[in-house]
Amino acid sequence: MSARRFVPIALPWFLLVVAGLLSAWLRYGFIEPPGLAHLCEDGDGPAWCGVRSAIVIGFNSYGYGIAALVVTALALISKKPWLAWLAATLGVFALILYCYYAGAIALLIGGLRLVRLQANGSVATPGHPHRHGDRQVQTQP
Repeated sequence: MSARRFVPIALPWFLLVVAGLLSAWLRYGFIEPPGLAHLCEDGDGPAWCGVRSAIVIGFNSYGYGIAALVVTALALISKKPWLAWLAATLGVFALILYCYYAGAIALLIGGLRLVRLQANGSVATPGHPHRHGDRQVQTQP
């Protein structure tokens, strides 16, 4: 496999791993540390406390899981690889941010859909088996 074919196939999977690492940092480095939570308890915390509160409300209301399932349903009915990648990425995000069931389903279906679309896109479709591609006329016996 040449580098020209490898990069478009491997890039979505690499970006999926990067999104998983960023989601893990968001959970373990930004949401869960008690020191950051204590800074945001009072109304006069740093400016990023609003972002932290919005992220917490998102996983408390199961919003990330619902969003991942909606995008997964869209990925199943469309033939766009970026939509399958988005479903898998939102699945990883939801899985890491406490929406386990919906995140796992979205990651599984989005990943499988991405594999299927990549496999269909990289394999050339064969022509009709009884048609000659070089336009030669064949006589019948």
